[in-house]
Amino acid sequence: MTNRREFIIKSSALFAGTLILPSCMKSESSEENVATDAALAGSRKVENVGVQLYTFRDAMAKDALGTLEKIAALGYKEIESARSGMGHYYGLKAAGMKKACIDLGMVLRSGHVHLDEDFDKTIAEAVESGQEYLICSSMPKDGQTIDNYKATAEAFNKAGEQCKANGIKFGYHNHDYEFESDGDQVLYDVLMDNTQTDLVYMELDLGWVIVAGKDPLDYFARYEGRFPLWHLKDMNMTEKQSTEFGKGGLDILKMLQNGDKSGVKHVFVEQEEYTIGPFEAMANNMAYLNKLRY
Repeated sequence: MTNRREFIIKSSALFAGTLILPSCMKSESSEENVATDAALAGSRKVENVGVQLYTFRDAMAKDALGTLEKIAALGYKEIESARSGMGHYYGLKAAGMKKACIDLGMVLRSGHVHLDEDFDKTIAEAVESGQEYLICSSMPKDGQTIDNYKATAEAFNKAGEQCKANGIKFGYHNHDYEFESDGDQVLYDVLMDNTQTDLVYMELDLGWVIVAGKDPLDYFARYEGRFPLWHLKDMNMTEKQSTEFGKGGLDILKMLQNGDKSGVKHVFVEQEEYTIGPFEAMANNMAYLNKLRY
């Protein structure tokens, strides 16, 4: 199955010289990250951890219900669906997906979709599923220019209005390429500055932010409260791909400690590549989070 990075991520060559930012990054080589985090911990625990289903894309395509059972057994409480060749719910109907999650003690919270000619149908499915968010998973039109990002922001505002009228919240999920610049302007900033805060809710993929050489904490400070959803994703900074928690460059504890400024309400773990199998990897990630106090 085609890896999502292959068709939504621009070449990472531009980021070969990525700046290591001490405020949001930590050493990839240490196997003591969890112990170190625990030593620095506060009293709060990560609760109601969610998962982006693209993490389990192959298993979901083969056996959606059986895979959801395994995800629930790992302790994940919220689900974010992903568009696939089988639809938005891996072959399940919207109502069936909702019921399956409820039966397993989980909540279908969000879903990754495209902003395209079928968006009316996408909204109708989301309403039937009971989910709260529809998240556009990639730029609807290519073009790394200020003008394109301004036009995209306007399209997002309109989509946000349409979703709001149907009781759904619309948002956007970043990758690394949005942090490229056109002239002296970072394109993601253009998107942020031209979208309405009550219509477009940003899902910040923390892993792709650091791959792009940016600091999530800077965005938390400049756009306080704009990021109600996160993709919590540790990144191998050499390979520019995701890895298990504690093996990559993201300072997860520091992200959590600054979550209130971000405005985060829902955290979805996503892993696109693995050094072990997806279920083993996600068990590791849950164990990592269960040890953290912030």
